[in-house]
Amino acid sequence: MLLFIRKRLLPAFTCCVILLLLTPTHGDSGSSEQSYKIAQPLELTPKLSLQLKLHAFLLWSSVGFLMPIGVLLIRVSSNVKSAKSVKVLFYCHVASQIVAVALATAGAVLSISNFENAFNNTHQRIGLALYGFIWLQPLIGFLRPDRGVKMRSAWYLTHWLLGLAICVVGVANVYVGLHTYQERTGRSARLWTVLLTVEVAAMAFVYLFQDRWSYVVRQEEAALEDEQSEGSMYPANDHKEVVVVP
Repeated sequence: MLLFIRKRLLPAFTCCVILLLLTPTHGDSGSSEQSYKIAQPLELTPKLSLQLKLHAFLLWSSVGFLMPIGVLLIRVSSNVKSAKSVKVLFYCHVASQIVAVALATAGAVLSISNFENAFNNTHQRIGLALYGFIWLQPLIGFLRPDRGVKMRSAWYLTHWLLGLAICVVGVANVYVGLHTYQERTGRSARLWTVLLTVEVAAMAFVYLFQDRWSYVVRQEEAALEDEQSEGSMYPANDHKEVVVVP
């Protein structure tokens, strides 16, 4: 059941979240979006340039790096047999997510206090929704039921789906932010876009490779067990020389 949900429900859930966030609101949204598109290029003062770079770094570190790392850590722990290793990976997951939330909060405070916040463009609307979900996710994590409790499965699916959705939509918003920066300032963001793509591709490969690797390990263990069971069926005989006396 969980495997079916991971393979079928996650892509549909992620697409719904992205579509809901990207759908413009009714009323004056069309005119505000049009006015944004024809806005004059942003004049970059040294102070504003530093603030934009700091905002980008904080949000990339949070939703573009630490949160996906946390997902990978907890995913690795599901294939680890040592209880000590599982505990270490779990605490690394918690630590990475706490730091990620702190960095996202710093980025939110920086953008709210220093930038225009009309929320009339895609990047700002997605960012606002992300801030809410980012602060909700740790609360859900700390409310984790004990193993064996009836609500444990529902909690797990909620926490897992929301975490992956934050990572997917967060990375998408980093791309949107880079495009917005290039559009408003006239400065190329191609290098940073390429670097982000390489990072995302590497993390996606590791995420998908873990299941295949665990499958390979299980097949090797099964083959070894089969060899041992076949050997036990035909025990080696002690060959003794028989001396024939004429």
